[in-house]
Amino acid sequence: RISWISDIIVVVSPENVEKMKTIIEKYGHKRVTVVEGGTTRHRSIFNGLKVFAENEFSSHLLQKPEVVIIHDAVRPFVEEDIVSKVVMAAKEHGAAGAIRPLVSTVIASAADGCLDHSLERARYRASEMPQAFLFDIIYEAYQQCTDYDLDYGTECLHLALKYCKTNAKLVEGTADLWKVTYKRDLYAAESIIKDNLSQQVCLITNVKETLAQVGFLLPESLKSQIKVEAISISLSTNDSCLQNIISGQCYNFVCVNDKRWAIQETQELVDMLEKSNIPLLYPVVLILVHLDIPENNSFSIGMEDLTTIKKFARETKKKNILVYGLLMQYK
Repeated sequence: RISWISDIIVVVSPENVEKMKTIIEKYGHKRVTVVEGGTTRHRSIFNGLKVFAENEFSSHLLQKPEVVIIHDAVRPFVEEDIVSKVVMAAKEHGAAGAIRPLVSTVIASAADGCLDHSLERARYRASEMPQAFLFDIIYEAYQQCTDYDLDYGTECLHLALKYCKTNAKLVEGTADLWKVTYKRDLYAAESIIKDNLSQQVCLITNVKETLAQVGFLLPESLKSQIKVEAISISLSTNDSCLQNIISGQCYNFVCVNDKRWAIQETQELVDMLEKSNIPLLYPVVLILVHLDIPENNSFSIGMEDLTTIKKFARETKKKNILVYGLLMQYK
């Protein structure tokens, strides 16, 4: 997703290494190396860093980066902009990390379970991810760590300060850096993903004049609400523009045509989606818009057409692709 990142190290628990490799292979992810994690957060991060520096830890050393970014999987919605900001700050200061305002006051309890003191919330921030470091700084810091640091510490910026005297630059993060921690957070994460997926639609038309007119008016009416990619092609052609849109993980398609439901051409789009690396974790929506010039003023559609489109929709639904038909009559 972020082209200027050269290598991605995924550190997972030993029992999940093979499962992670299967996921990477299934979705065709590139530049990814899977590494076995340790018993704690810091030990796992240290294992990931060793891939760039220690032959005995990896079958082949990856090229050592100038800057390394550390992120965690429980913050799945990080945007490229915040990653870029912490990287640029790390290049200048040696270390950088995202922060967010505290939403609750932090208090300390005494041995008897009563309030000991509270912190002035305005003076403190929540440390978030991503964080970025000059590789030599963070790797040296981990090399000097004590076992206590590795077993009980959680803050990478603190290690850079403690062992390399590198004072990290703090970068204001965005609200989407929250952690998926509890079961209820999974539902919130799912809603965010679905909302993002619904914000883009690809409109496909043939090159005929009437279709092109509809193809122009439809995206114009939608642009105020969602992102629209409009292309005028025949689905029967192997169009690189459409391939790029699919590989960009667009989940919504509107196909405008004047053929009788164009099942064959739509099947080609379904085949393209299946052959792509788009993860079908959420339904793809295909809306088939058929433009029809009626021979008389009556509205009619044959049972054979209805049967065909319903059968096609049932088959594609098994692949998590939802097909809808819309018949538009015009003079």
